[in-house]
Amino acid sequence: MPNIYAILNQHIRRLARREINAMTRSTRHLTAQYRRDIAALKRRVAGMSKTVTFLDRQEKKRLGRPPAPETVEGVRFRADGLRSHRKKLGVSAADYGKLVGVSDLTIYNWETGKTRPRQAQFAKYLVVRGIGKREAQKRLESL
Repeated sequence: MPNIYAILNQHIRRLARREINAMTRSTRHLTAQYRRDIAALKRRVAGMSKTVTFLDRQEKKRLGRPPAPETVEGVRFRADGLRSHRKKLGVSAADYGKLVGVSDLTIYNWETGKTRPRQAQFAKYLVVRGIGKREAQKRLESL
């Protein structure tokens, strides 16, 4: 005679397994769907990151080569004009030097009237002189 305890135990295990599978089936399907959604979102983020990187490089190239005027005839340099523009932008001499492409000591010497900018430096200064506070902050962040 078969052991009734073993048969009953086996039957209970089979029924419990069936009930557990029925209850967890929807959870498994939802988990699989969530994983597919997450993978799709990761692909979108990767694509957008590439686009942002590309656009950032393009913007740095655009800001890196400002249109420098070849001739600066008819424009004069004033030391107090440089100082007032730097104060209006709210940047230090070091930051203003970064915008123009010279050192902070050079900016200080220009402001005090000890030296004057050379032709190439003056052309870069004229480009910076035409920008506002927001544009200066953008350029400093990109540098």
